[in-house]
Amino acid sequence: MRTALFALALATALTGCHKQAPKPAERGPAEVSALTIEPRDTPVSFEYVGQTQSSRQVQIVARVNGFLERRLYTEGSVVKAGQVMFQQDPRPFQAQVDAAKAALAEQQARLKVANDNLARVKPLAARKALSQRELDDATGAAETAAAAVDVAKANLEQAQLNLSYTRIATPVTGVSSYARVQDGQYVNIADSQLTYVAQLDPMWVNFSLSENDMLKLRSEQQAGRLRLPAKEDFEVEVILADGTTFPRKGRITFANADYNQQTGTFMLRATLPNPEGVLRPGQFVRVRVLGAVRPGAVLVPQQAVLQGASGHFVIVVDRDSRAQIRPVEVGPWQGDEWFILKGLAKGDVVVTDGVVRLSPGAPVRIAQGGGGAPQAGPTPPSPTPSGSAATPAAPPAKR
Repeated sequence: MRTALFALALATALTGCHKQAPKPAERGPAEVSALTIEPRDTPVSFEYVGQTQSSRQVQIVARVNGFLERRLYTEGSVVKAGQVMFQQDPRPFQAQVDAAKAALAEQQARLKVANDNLARVKPLAARKALSQRELDDATGAAETAAAAVDVAKANLEQAQLNLSYTRIATPVTGVSSYARVQDGQYVNIADSQLTYVAQLDPMWVNFSLSENDMLKLRSEQQAGRLRLPAKEDFEVEVILADGTTFPRKGRITFANADYNQQTGTFMLRATLPNPEGVLRPGQFVRVRVLGAVRPGAVLVPQQAVLQGASGHFVIVVDRDSRAQIRPVEVGPWQGDEWFILKGLAKGDVVVTDGVVRLSPGAPVRIAQGGGGAPQAGPTPPSPTPSGSAATPAAPPAKR
């Protein structure tokens, strides 16, 4: 019985070996989203780390020795140009002014006597009643008295200046610092700093560019991949520590003449209006430089760019609606898109969504609303993830 069952099973197995395995059903075209490449002029921005600096920070110092009588401002407050901030004891200086006035009056009296004597001597000398020597002596005495009057006037002016220096005022409008000398303390002009005032409007923002970044900029200009604004007039905006954008924009107003040999960087300065005093000296900010344009740029979403052993590539849809691998050379980022420097041309259809479901030669069906639509118009400039330096003429593209 067992032998019969084994023979039946063997016969069944042999019969099955002669049957062909069924072919797997061919998969239909994968549905993907895609865009049609349309090169366009694209504004770009460059971002750097900067630090704010007062456009005019003035040290408030004593100009004469003396006791500080009192402080006349509130520490940390905004002071106006010409406002008196400290008062030194004026009494010693007033005494010097009074003494100088008396000395001037004395010399003026001597001058009058000398002039009167000269007036009497001249006619007598003309009639030969007096000698020429006597005329010369009278003339010299009058001139000496006049010079003494001038000296006395200068001494009086110096004494009045010293008296005025006891009222110490700020030459600029800005935010005041704390007082370094307290009321009643003796102030010596050898160590005379009392405080400082920092002007807030306008505000400077300093940032640095590396030599390598500047060279990259020049090469991109020469290759025609970057166009600078007219007269290299770049606009600058500042990003604060909390990520908000400072509402007022400025311009690059200064470029240092040489490189910093220790850091290999090149310093630029932007000037921004700051009437509300939002920016304060010493803040670290991000500086975004605007105005450059990449002509005829090709942009694709970042998720459409893949990377393999041979470099970056994208998936394009050929005329037969099949997926093909296309090697590309990528440039910097622009928001959530990537500049493509080589590998794509106008009219190419690039898969932007559904890339992972494709293999070379696979049939593709472009989804409704996501198939082959041309790229949108120019997008607002946005920072790229990594900085690259620029020249004073133009900041470089970020890689």
